[in-house]
Formats: sequence, structure tokens, C-alpha cells
Amino acid sequence: MSVFLLQVVPAAADSLNTAVTAAPIVNTEVPIIDLLMRGGLIMIPLVALSILSGYIIIERYFTIRKAAGNPEVFMAGIRSLMVKGDLAGAKLLCAQTPSPLARMVEKGLRRIGLPLKEIETSVENVGKIEIARLEKNISILGIIAGIAPMIGFVGTIIGVIKIFYSIAATKEFGIPQVADGLYVKLVTSATGLIVGIIAHVGYHWLSILVERMVFRMENSAIEFMDILQDN
Repeated sequence: MSVFLLQVVPAAADSLNTAVTAAPIVNTEVPIIDLLMRGGLIMIPLVALSILSGYIIIERYFTIRKAAGNPEVFMAGIRSLMVKGDLAGAKLLCAQTPSPLARMVEKGLRRIGLPLKEIETSVENVGKIEIARLEKNISILGIIAGIAPMIGFVGTIIGVIKIFYSIAATKEFGIPQVADGLYVKLVTSATGLIVGIIAHVGYHWLSILVERMVFRMENSAIEFMDILQDN
């Protein structure tokens, strides 16, 4: 009897191993494109907002980075030329330097001869215009950060409606009746949150860069007024 059991157990084990080995491995990974398509028409505005957010973040970053330049080197050059009395050279340096600071200083140089208060006002006015240019379209990111999750929530409501409609139409409650609605609900909600988070982070990040730029411009403007007073 024991010999028979010893023969049966290995045979059963071999059969089980063969079945496990022969069982096909099901790939449960879903391509990102197919997953996004499951979200339905509500994904169109969300994808459009994500593209717009990415464009604004990249475009503003390189614009601000280019505008930053090297204010220390520029102001050192202006000071050196002004000490020598080379006003034309200072204006030429401003013209050859494509930055908001150079345009501010150039405006001040053109006002030399007027009272210092008027020169300072002119420089400040140009600074405000340059700051507005740097902040261009950044506020749109704040709007996107607010509306993208709301659009995703609309997709959630649409998904729930689809679930109840499918159940009412088929008089059954199962995976086939729930799956499509759940896809719409979850995909749109997740996409809306992701787009909103990216826009929110981009908005504050770019705002910090602009604030740093403004601080440098203000310091350089004060330094320029000191140069005028000393000369």
C-alpha cells in the first residue's frame, strides 16, 4: 500500500508541475494610449491642457533663463564706462546686451541730464514692463491647475452615469456592465489630477524664478542710480 502511495504522489506532483508550466502567462499591461482612449471624449480637453501646460513651462523657463544673463558682469561694465565718462560706450553695451536689465539701464542713460527722481521713475516704469513680459502666460498655468481636476471630476460623473445606464439597460449587474464606466471614471480623474499637479508646480516654480529675476533687477537699478549720483 505504501509503495502504491509513493508511486501516486510523484505522479500527481509531476502532473501539477506540467499544468503550471503549460499554463499561459497572461500579460495584464495596458498600453498608455489605449488606457487614455478608455477615458472617452473628456480626455480631449485634458490632453489639450497638458500640452498647453508643457509648452508654457518650457517656453517661459528658457525665456526667463535667457533674460537673467549675468547682471554682475553687466553692471561692472556700466560702472567702468561711466567712471570714464564714456556715455556712448555705456549705451552701446546696453544695446548689445539683450536683457531686461540692459533695457532699464539704457532708458536711464537716455534720461541723463534730467533730475535723478525722473530718471529713477523712468527706470522703474521700464522695469514694470519687463516684469510683465517675464510673467506672460504664467497665470494661465494657475487657471489650468484649477480647471483640470474639475474636468476630471466631470469625467467621473460621466463614468458613473454610464455604469447606471448599462445596468438599467441590461437589467444585470456584473463586470461587463461596470467596466466601461469605471474606465472613464478612473482614467479621467487620474489624468485631471496629474495635469493639475503639473500646472500647479509649474506655476509656482516659474513664479519663483521671476521673483528672483525681479530682485536682481531691483538691486541693479539701485546700483545704477548710485553710479549716476557718484558721477
